Amino acid sequence: MTLPTPTGAALLHDPRLNKGTAFTAAERDALGLRGLLPPRILTLEEQEERILSNFYGKPSALEQYIYLIGLQDRNETLFYRVVVDHLENLLPIIYTPTVGEACRTFGHIFRRARGLYLTVEDRGRVADILGNWPEPGVRIIVVTDGERILGLGDVGAYGMGIPIGKLSLYTACAGIHPAWCLPITLDMGTDNAEIRNDPLYTGMPRPRIRGEAYLALLDEFVAAVNAVFPGVLLQFEDFATGNALGLLARYRDRFCTFNDDVQGTAAVALAGLYSASRITGVSVAGQHLLFFGAGSAATGIADLVVGAMVAEGVPPAEARSRCWFFDSRGLVVQSRTDLAAHKVPYAHDHRPVTSLVEAIRAVRPTALLGLSTQGGTFTDEVLRTMADLHERPVIFALSNPTSKSECTAEQAYRATGGRAVFASGSPFGPVEFEGRRFVPGQGNNAYIFPGLGLGILASGARRVTDSMFHAAARTLAATVPESALHDGLIYPPLQSIRAVSAIIALAVAEVAWRDGLATVARPADPEAAIRSLVWEPRYPDLLAEGNGR
Repeated sequence: MTLPTPTGAALLHDPRLNKGTAFTAAERDALGLRGLLPPRILTLEEQEERILSNFYGKPSALEQYIYLIGLQDRNETLFYRVVVDHLENLLPIIYTPTVGEACRTFGHIFRRARGLYLTVEDRGRVADILGNWPEPGVRIIVVTDGERILGLGDVGAYGMGIPIGKLSLYTACAGIHPAWCLPITLDMGTDNAEIRNDPLYTGMPRPRIRGEAYLALLDEFVAAVNAVFPGVLLQFEDFATGNALGLLARYRDRFCTFNDDVQGTAAVALAGLYSASRITGVSVAGQHLLFFGAGSAATGIADLVVGAMVAEGVPPAEARSRCWFFDSRGLVVQSRTDLAAHKVPYAHDHRPVTSLVEAIRAVRPTALLGLSTQGGTFTDEVLRTMADLHERPVIFALSNPTSKSECTAEQAYRATGGRAVFASGSPFGPVEFEGRRFVPGQGNNAYIFPGLGLGILASGARRVTDSMFHAAARTLAATVPESALHDGLIYPPLQSIRAVSAIIALAVAEVAWRDGLATVARPADPEAAIRSLVWEPRYPDLLAEGNGR
C-alpha cells in the first residue's frame, strides 16, 4: 500500500522521505516546501560530503554514534548512503564495538524513540500494540530482552540499541528496505542495580521478570507477531544463554525465527574455519576445537560444526567428541556434576582440568575459540602453547566489545611468530610484524544474517534451518580470494559485503526451494529476483506516481 506523500513541515520530519537540502525546485513548489529550506539545492553526494566532515570532527566514537543516529532519525536515505559508501569505517560506530557504549548510556543519549517497547503489563494486548506501528509491510523483526547485551550483561531496556543497530545492518549490508524493519525490546526489568537506579533509565525500574510470566509474554508476543505481520522473519538477539537456547527450541519448528547469537555467530565462525582450512590444510572434518566459554554462542558453533562434520562423513558421536568446552570452572568433563543441560553433549571422559594452558596441552585443539567475554585471557603463554602444537594455530577471539576480546590481533601474531590464523569479534587494524603486514579478519555476524534475511524474503521461507546456515557459511568462505588469505584475512573485505550478501541470499533461498520450505515459487531467474528486492539509498522523485510512503 502506498500512502500519500506528506507535504510542508510534515514531509521534512518524515525520515523515510525527507531529502533536506536536496529537494528539487519542482518538489519544493509542489510539496509546500518553498521557504522552509535554504535556497541552494545540493546533491546527495554534496550532502554526504558535509556529513562526513562533521562525523570525522566529532571527539569520540560515542559522539560519532549519536551524530549518525540523529541523521538516521531525520534522513534515512542520506544515512544509509553514507554508511554503505563508508561501511568499513562506520560499521564499528553504528554497531560493535561502539553500540555497546551506547547501550550502557542509552537513557542519557536518548533523542527520539525508535521501534516498539513491550512490558509484562501489556499481556493480553500485545497484538494491539504491534498494530500501533505505522509501517504495514514489516518483514523482519529483531527483538531483545536486554539481558545479555554483547559482553556487557544485563542492561534492561537500554538494550534497544542492539535491535536498532542490527536492522541498520540488514539495510546497509543487504539492501533490506528500512520500512520492512522493526526493532523491539521486551522490557522484562533488569537485575543490574546500577542501571535500574539510574534516574534517567528509560525502562521499568524493577527486578527482571522470570519463569511462567516471562514465557507467557513471549508466547503471546511470538503469536501476535505472526498474526499482525504474517510471514515475518523474527530474529532473537542478546538473550541470556538459558533463554536463548530454550526459546530457539520452543519456536524454531513453528515459526520463521532464529537466534543470531546462537546460529549467526555459529555460521560466521564455521565460515572462518572453512577459510582457515585453505591456509592450514586441515579440513573442517579434521578439526579439534576448544571453546573458551560455554554459553549459547559456543553451543551454537559446536552444534553447527558437528552438523558440518557429519555432512562430510564423520559419525555424530565422533564429531561431538572433537568439540571441547572450557568454562569458568575448567574443562567440561563427564565427572562434573554442575553442568547445564546444553553442556552435557560436549562433556567428555577426561580428568578435571582447571588451567587453560593445561587444557590445550591435553586436548591439542587445532583451533581455540574465545567466547568468554573475559578480556585478555588468551595470554602469551596460551598463544605460544597453541603455536607449539601446530604450525598454523587457529585463534578466534570472538568476544565483543573490544575490551572483552580474549586477545588483540597484535598479541596473537607476535606470540605465535606470525603463524596464527586469527579472527576476532571486534575490529582490529592491520599489524606489521617482522616485515610482513597482516590484515586480521573480523568474524562479524553482519557477514551472515543480512544475506540470510534477504534469502528468506526472496523465497518466503516458512522456517530457518541449520541447512541454511551451513549453506551461508560455505558460501561466505568461498567468496574469500586467495590474496586476502595471504594477508591473513579469512573473511571477504567489508567493502564487498553487499555483493556477498546477495550471493548468500541465493544460497539460502535455494535451500528453501530444495527443501520445500518456500512459499514463493522459484523464479526463472532467481538472481534477478533477489536483486529486485535490494533497496539502494537514492532519493526518489516524489512527484512521480507511486513514490509516496
